[in-house]
Amino acid sequence: MVEQLTVDKFLSTLSSKEPVPGGGGASALAGALGNALGQMVANLTIGKKRYADVEDEIKGLLARMEDLQKEFVILADRDEEVFAPLAAAYGLPTGTEEEKAHKAAVMEQRLLDASYVPLEVMEKAVEMLGILDVLAVKG
Repeated sequence: MVEQLTVDKFLSTLSSKEPVPGGGGASALAGALGNALGQMVANLTIGKKRYADVEDEIKGLLARMEDLQKEFVILADRDEEVFAPLAAAYGLPTGTEEEKAHKAAVMEQRLLDASYVPLEVMEKAVEMLGILDVLAVKG
C-alpha cells in the first residue's frame, strides 16, 4: 500500500530496478499531492468573510477533492497490482512457436489490463483540474 510507505522508501524503490512502483503509481501519487494542495486552498478559503457567498460551493469542492485524493491513492496501489503481472510476462519463454504464441497472448492481455489504471489517473486528474479551475475563480 502506497500510503504506508515513507516518501524516502517510495522514491528509492521507484528509482530502482524494481518493476513497481512505476510511472502509473508515481502519476497517481503526484495527482494526490496536487489534489492535497487544492484542498489546502479550499481550507484556507472556508471561513473567510470575503468568500462567505461561495463557502457552500467551496465546501462541496473540498468534499469532492477529499474523495479524489483517496481515489488517487487507490489507483497508485492498483497500478502496482496490474503492472506486476505484466513485468513477469516479459520473462515468459519464447524458445518454441507455442511459447511465443502463449507469450504474445499473455502480453496482449496484461498490456491491456495495465493500460486502464493510467487512463483512470488521467480522468481523475482532468476532473481535479476542473475543480481547481473553479476554486481559482471562486477563491
